Amino acid sequence: MTADHAAELFRSTFGAEPSGVWSAPGRVNLIGEHTDYNGGLCLPIALPQRTFAAVRRRDDDVVRVVSAQADGLVEVSLGAVGPGNPSGWAAYVAGVPWSLRGAGYAVGGLDVAVDGRVPLGAGLSSSAALECAVVAAASDLHDLGLLASASGRSTLAAVCVEAENAVAQAPTGGMDQSAALLAEEGHALLLDCRDHSTEQVPFDLAAHGLALLVMDTRAEHALVDGQYAERRDSCEQAARELDVASLREVSADDLAEILPTLSSDLLRRRARHVVTEIERVRQAVGALRNDDFQAVGRLFLESHASMRDDFEISVAELDTAVDAAVRAGALGARMTGGGFGGSAIALVQADAAEATITAVEKAFADSGFGAPDCFVVTASGSAGRDA
Repeated sequence: MTADHAAELFRSTFGAEPSGVWSAPGRVNLIGEHTDYNGGLCLPIALPQRTFAAVRRRDDDVVRVVSAQADGLVEVSLGAVGPGNPSGWAAYVAGVPWSLRGAGYAVGGLDVAVDGRVPLGAGLSSSAALECAVVAAASDLHDLGLLASASGRSTLAAVCVEAENAVAQAPTGGMDQSAALLAEEGHALLLDCRDHSTEQVPFDLAAHGLALLVMDTRAEHALVDGQYAERRDSCEQAARELDVASLREVSADDLAEILPTLSSDLLRRRARHVVTEIERVRQAVGALRNDDFQAVGRLFLESHASMRDDFEISVAELDTAVDAAVRAGALGARMTGGGFGGSAIALVQADAAEATITAVEKAFADSGFGAPDCFVVTASGSAGRDA
């Protein structure tokens, strides 16, 4: 049990018992990439893979954090937390109580021991899982009561977004944190990033003889190297030129008319991806409600082509994984997450999952890539207390 591992790490590091262990899941986004910061729609599920945090409340403003996946103990006062401090993975922990305090909640320091089981660098949102496990603990230990309702959990998601944007300086939207805090087992989470409303969409593939395969390419994946920020800046520039609050305000039906008015081909391609991707989310939700998985697979493929060609966030490893899965009989496949590495997903017949994995592994070997890590996932539950 990784909850036990986190608790043992806490005891060995801090010489005391934690108050409890909390965890939060990674996520896979079924469809709706780079739509969150454009006020659009996305459709993630929570993963079975989780990050565990053994936590104890402190009576001062000090945050001390240790991780089973990193060396050393990081210690920082909340008064010293700010952009870039602390640096690295500890920013995602220390930023949480800092952000809670900035939102008006009376919180203090924490001792935290982390055991992260969401694959790092795979585009499965290990960072949001870390933030959300810590914020769940902080809510309970400081008696905030925010885990008890969907609105409270939405508040916690916003707190984590602020921590990631301001302290870790990663310009992400709110999809990952919303999935980690609001997703329900057996469902995908339809998230409207304009008004932050959510809707649970049934996603029980096993009942239809299907499975969702994650293909972690192990190609390096990082959102703080400027590429993600450039895409976001381009989208915001396109919205300004179109005189709209965000690209969410643009209808797919109007694209042929409005795209020529943008000042560059790059902006036209960026805007086309976002607008058509939002429409694909709508269509995917309808297809899932009608058990039309052939349509879902087709939308996966259209989404991947758009991310590869218009948004230019795919890499050779991701394209290889998608192509190999489709050749092996997948209904559809696409890269998932922020791009520039990370993972792809494939909708497959359950009894063909292993054969698909074998085909993807062979394609990687034939291309001279390192071996991918492929595994089947199910839609799982959100953040909460484990022990």
